[in-house]
Amino acid sequence: MPGIEVIQLTSEPDVPGSHLYMEAQIFTMDSQRLVLHRSATAHGGNKKDPEHRYLLCDLSDGCSLHPLTEETGATAASVSPDGQYIYYFVDETSLGGGRLTLKRVRLDGTQRETIVVLDTPLPDTTYRPSGLYPLSTISSDGKRLAISAFLGDGQQAGAPFGLMVFDVEQATVRLVCHGPTWCNMHPQYSRSTDPEAGHDILIQENHDNETNARGSVTRLVGGAGADIHVIRDDGTNFRNMPWGRDGNEACQGHQCWRGRSTWAITSTGTRQPPEAQLIEGQAAPFADHVGIKTPGGLRNDLSREFPNPHFYHFATDIAGQRLISDAGPLDKRAKIFLADLGTPGQDAARNFRCLLSPKSSCQKQAHIHPFLSPDGSMGFFNSDESGILQAYMIRGLG
Repeated sequence: MPGIEVIQLTSEPDVPGSHLYMEAQIFTMDSQRLVLHRSATAHGGNKKDPEHRYLLCDLSDGCSLHPLTEETGATAASVSPDGQYIYYFVDETSLGGGRLTLKRVRLDGTQRETIVVLDTPLPDTTYRPSGLYPLSTISSDGKRLAISAFLGDGQQAGAPFGLMVFDVEQATVRLVCHGPTWCNMHPQYSRSTDPEAGHDILIQENHDNETNARGSVTRLVGGAGADIHVIRDDGTNFRNMPWGRDGNEACQGHQCWRGRSTWAITSTGTRQPPEAQLIEGQAAPFADHVGIKTPGGLRNDLSREFPNPHFYHFATDIAGQRLISDAGPLDKRAKIFLADLGTPGQDAARNFRCLLSPKSSCQKQAHIHPFLSPDGSMGFFNSDESGILQAYMIRGLG
């Protein structure tokens, strides 16, 4: 697109650099600072790698990079909504044992604190977490963090996974959801500042998945596919999102909240027509795992005016008025599009414009994963065009 500027943010030739997954909350609300992943892939990287770090990228200071974490095992970073802290976990867990620590540090690198140390079973359970999901999510008031983990002890296949919620002020943790089908939960706190809606977490359930005794996934999903739910962070008010599981539409496995609204967006694969659509929806009361057939489910096809859509990974600005997405086929011809969003539940996305082709190989560990700054003025993406995965920024989006 004319008028844009593309800036490479990471460039170490021997260390793969990557921004975080587009679901992660890693920006300050003034859109001036974000957290990048050093020595990581587009899906998390090796926590035990001594080169693995989280870095502060200061856009107001020429995109300068500053180390934030120093511990081996640091993972699942989230920036507090007030822009003061980065919260992260230090994963020293093992099957049925070990230790998990929640820490925080100010974004200037000072005042590192330990919030919670978990080296016993989760309260009121016999479960010990391991195999931590590489993303955490933080509530809009900054008081709670959620993250999922494997809960098995290595003795039997099909053991459960679960969602843990950490209370920062009380320095406590509780297990709010668990079972064998939660192997790829993608938990995302609502960005809403409404006191009630701010307790909602978007989660993904992978029906008919299979895992071995160590928690490795041997089949990610089966049957009619995954479905998406919303749960309150105390484990109550479990609801359905009206997507997939009808034999024609299937959830691809990526979804996000539409800014601070109570609407969420998913990407679906359909057999007829053979497309990858962007569908927004609102949660409805649980009525079994019926997806698109959920009674009272509200949904809207955002991509209906885009010819033959094939959208995969996407995100919105905090106002829920702009959307960025990669569009396939996911090979070297893949492109990044920017679009405007209208009235939730009614309007199709409009004014699609192609920003660029990132020239990524689009292999799993080099997915483009575009996202926007909170104010929607900048875009960010991955590309391994150079042969090494690096993080990039697009300026000039207006």
